[in-house]
Amino acid sequence: MKNIKTIIFDLGGVLIDWDPRYVYREVFNGDEEKVAWFLNTICTSDWNVEHDAGRLLKDGTELLVKQYPKYEEWIRIYYDRWADMLGGPIIENVDLLHKLKETSNLSLFALTNWSAETFPVALERYHFLQHFEGIVVSGEEKTRKPFPKIYEIILDRYQIIPENAVFIDDNFDNVVAANNLGIHGIHFKNASQLAKDLISLGIKF
Repeated sequence: MKNIKTIIFDLGGVLIDWDPRYVYREVFNGDEEKVAWFLNTICTSDWNVEHDAGRLLKDGTELLVKQYPKYEEWIRIYYDRWADMLGGPIIENVDLLHKLKETSNLSLFALTNWSAETFPVALERYHFLQHFEGIVVSGEEKTRKPFPKIYEIILDRYQIIPENAVFIDDNFDNVVAANNLGIHGIHFKNASQLAKDLISLGIKF
């Protein structure tokens, strides 16, 4: 049994469903191969994550348009229709968050890779984000997971003791980075696995 006092949630992929394919399936009339090609070749995750680390959306867009001018229309759609990439809350995990908020004495925080320019959309749309005592947004801090600095920011800002904290993320590299700082990392795969992992740490809900 661990003396867990704090749970830190990732947002995208854990509590919020976000996927650019929702938009580009419409753009490419359901052609999954073309969707995969575009998101793996042009508007890649490596390109997008730089905005999570603080790059302005306009700067990243213009950089890509200059690099791939014949795909300008499709590139600009990415952030013009970014809100349409939000698929909604991941219900089972949001229900878990509600239970933890209502029945436990744990401190609840969020640590997310998210552009500072688009995060206000999530704050307005998802009221459950008010459950958190604090949210650290990578775009506001000009760094991102899995770099150690962003974990150190949330630990220092909210006086969290790593050994007494759990961090939940769907990205394995982010979990490893948390583990390296002494935080109990849980690699999220599905809701039932998450519940079992939390129970194994002595967390009741």
